[in-house]
Amino acid sequence: MEYTGSAYDGDWKNGRLEGKGNYDFPTKTLYQGDLHDGMFHGKGTLHFPNGSKYDADWVEGRAVSGNYTFADGLKYGNGDWEYCDGYDRRFYTEICNGLKPAGRSQLTNRVPPREIPEGQYDCGDGFYNPKNRIVTDYNLRFLRNADDDEHEWIMKTCRKGWDKVVGFLPQLDA
Repeated sequence: MEYTGSAYDGDWKNGRLEGKGNYDFPTKTLYQGDLHDGMFHGKGTLHFPNGSKYDADWVEGRAVSGNYTFADGLKYGNGDWEYCDGYDRRFYTEICNGLKPAGRSQLTNRVPPREIPEGQYDCGDGFYNPKNRIVTDYNLRFLRNADDDEHEWIMKTCRKGWDKVVGFLPQLDA
């Protein structure tokens, strides 16, 4: 495990991970649960660094059924998704806490919304700078270079870090 950057704290049998244990990945993801013959096997939970988790039943290292819980408490299960469907477009925090008064639209599920650096966009997993086409995480560490398709999608759909206030525009008749 020292070669992969992982760590394990738990039961062993015949030199293999077996029983109950905690397996830390170098990505800061943690597995807590049952293991058999060095694999996730039985009930276990993956805890992700962003605060979300995946509770699952595992067979020989593969999840056969499970439920994902986002960091804000929203639960997702196969075939059981009632969030942002065609009929109800509210954010999860609006479902839990109610809608904001008129004129105070909620722009993201995060309250208060994340501050976006001027000239950049919030693309869901970080900030996008359209000048150099670089996506950084929310701590401004490099994630990736955006290709043409991602650049176009971000420019068209994501929140930007500035607003142009235009005020009232009268109807112009030709």
